[in-house]
Amino acid sequence: MYQRVKDYVQRYHMLDEDDKVIAGVSGGADSICLLFMLLELSREFGFSVMAVHVHHGLRGNAADADAAYVETMCKKQGVELRTFYEDVGGYARRNGLTLEEAGRDVRREIFQKVLREENGTKIALAHHQNDNAETLLWNLCRGCSLKGLGGIAPVSEPWIRPLLCLKREEIESYLENRGISYCTDESNFTDDYTRNRLRSHVIPYLEEQVNRQAVFHMSETMESMRMVGEYVEQETKRYEGLCIQYEGLEDGVTKAVLFETEFRQVPMALRGFVLHEMLCRVAGRRKDIGSIHIKELEELLNRQVGRQLHLPYHMCARRSYAGIELSVMSDMISSDTKTEYPECPVEARVFDRTGDMVIFPENPYTKWFDYDIIKNTVKIRHREPGDYITISKDGGTQKLKQYFINEKIPGSLRDGIWLVADGKHIMWIVGYRQNQKYQITGKTRRILELKFYGGQDDGRKRQSNDFGSRGYEKD
Repeated sequence: MYQRVKDYVQRYHMLDEDDKVIAGVSGGADSICLLFMLLELSREFGFSVMAVHVHHGLRGNAADADAAYVETMCKKQGVELRTFYEDVGGYARRNGLTLEEAGRDVRREIFQKVLREENGTKIALAHHQNDNAETLLWNLCRGCSLKGLGGIAPVSEPWIRPLLCLKREEIESYLENRGISYCTDESNFTDDYTRNRLRSHVIPYLEEQVNRQAVFHMSETMESMRMVGEYVEQETKRYEGLCIQYEGLEDGVTKAVLFETEFRQVPMALRGFVLHEMLCRVAGRRKDIGSIHIKELEELLNRQVGRQLHLPYHMCARRSYAGIELSVMSDMISSDTKTEYPECPVEARVFDRTGDMVIFPENPYTKWFDYDIIKNTVKIRHREPGDYITISKDGGTQKLKQYFINEKIPGSLRDGIWLVADGKHIMWIVGYRQNQKYQITGKTRRILELKFYGGQDDGRKRQSNDFGSRGYEKD
């Protein structure tokens, strides 16, 4: 098994003699195996190893025992260790994250901090083939890009994963045969986390009922997809240079122009990748930019000059004679930005929440929403098949058609009522009801304000800038 790990390390050029490796050691089987593999490799390659343990402050005495075990093991092996005690639960609450997400973020921050302070060159993590299989299934179920199909990369500087060539049972067998003990985190066997359910139920079923080499085959497929992804990335950059012009300051891109004539020459299979890259570069990040935004950007090319599309991270795409102009509307946070929709002018403003409480006046044509939970591009439109709205705090939903029936809204008026939509999920039936799910809570960090000033109404008498005099019953 050592030879397999060594060959894998050399294949991906993970380690050199001048490296100083920061190894994440939790005390579990995977990280203990990683530590021993690195020590054996270091004797042959000549690099140095130090360990980092993060106490999450979640499992009481069990977590204390893990920290003590790692300290004892590192002393016995002559490995320098740095232990960090963190409040992951508090971090999760402050940032609106799950414990799993918070733990990952905290660990990564600490590993990078130690890398800088200790003049390290690599951070070694103990992911293996089963972890990669879980990642692939997780990505497929959520929806993912070509990169997501590649799973966990063996190398992503400064991160390296020498054990990705091994299955979990091989790691445990290695430790057992060498008489090396390790800690067991009982929370890994609960169904509290999605990954645990994939680990405990889905993957065993696939290995028992479909193919006992399912994890291995998924690993092989991911490796192939990573190679395909590298080729697609190279071609994407080539075509990106031919059809997109970026503008901006030294600290980043603030505007991009997509030239339609040149873009039409990009192969169909690569167009989505080119548009995705443009969106990510202007946004300055990749999280939450998905296929729905790429599709909407493509559709904008077929619309008339002047039409606009609002996208995540305050981006606005405008159809121009040349193609599409994409820019960041930096003033959205500090001032009102008027967006023209056909027959329905609406002001949209996104601002950061300040303080513990936010009190908004009741107004039937101005509403406030939790901006960060919006999944798609917000659209102002009329009803479509499949529309629904969340009507209760416990998550109960109702079809829009049924809502109209219950409210006794005449059929002749329903097509004229404006809707604020997140995909098929209606955030606001303008003038009537606001969705429970999108309302401001204690976890809200950014707020979307929408203010309607006109458009076709539901037949009620207008007064001043309002559609009518009927009050809005706050949900």
